[in-house]
Amino acid sequence: MFNWKFASNYLKHYLTAKSRHGVHSPFVYQLIDSVIYDFSAKGDYLPIEQIRQQLLQSKTKVTIIDLGAGSHINKNRVKEVREIAKNALKTPRMAQLIYRLVAHLQPKNLIELGTCLGVTSLYLHKANPSAQLITIEGCPEIAAVATKNFEMLDAENIQLLTGNFDTVLPEVLAKQQTEFIFIDGNHTEEATLRYFNWILPKAYDKTVIVFDDIYWSEGMKSAWKKIKQHPKVTITIDLFWIGLVFFKKDQVKEDFKVRF
Repeated sequence: MFNWKFASNYLKHYLTAKSRHGVHSPFVYQLIDSVIYDFSAKGDYLPIEQIRQQLLQSKTKVTIIDLGAGSHINKNRVKEVREIAKNALKTPRMAQLIYRLVAHLQPKNLIELGTCLGVTSLYLHKANPSAQLITIEGCPEIAAVATKNFEMLDAENIQLLTGNFDTVLPEVLAKQQTEFIFIDGNHTEEATLRYFNWILPKAYDKTVIVFDDIYWSEGMKSAWKKIKQHPKVTITIDLFWIGLVFFKKDQVKEDFKVRF
């Protein structure tokens, strides 16, 4: 079913967003020019996309345990892997953008909330193979599929934890510094703000938080608005599909909307 509200949000974003030429911040301009708008092919993309194609054809059935906001597409408890791959994986365009962000920023540690089938996890890993990636998935059977995909590409330095984000994330945050966090799960206002507030005490100048689906619902739009307003946040970049949050102390507080 066509989502008119979502389409309207996208149109409003497109009409008010800027390209690189409308941005005066040197830091943000370079990020847009060198990272966001870099659409050249990378050698790491092909093997990951080959795994995506295998997943899109897989008729293997898994039992879903959904601890978050669920799906707009299919709420059945048993699904074929190809259904999940079609409806839940990040598109190549978005997953490769996240790859470029990590490749550019070179964080030493990464956290991903919402492993799904592991495609975006592989992009995160390949962008900086020496970094430690902890990825969290709520559904054990989906996590098992992701683990096999990690093994196919000999992806080391990926630690997959299974469980409820509310339980696992605080344990992870207590043990390490936070440099790059990708939040792609439990798309509710309450949960998104809860994760954000848990991360805040660990956030510092190099920390980047990527929020997925910031226009997914009215609740997510509200959460994004509140996150932008937080006094510790200095720069946000709204790409409609995702939102980037920075805590750089040498930057004037500013929010950007960028066409992507």
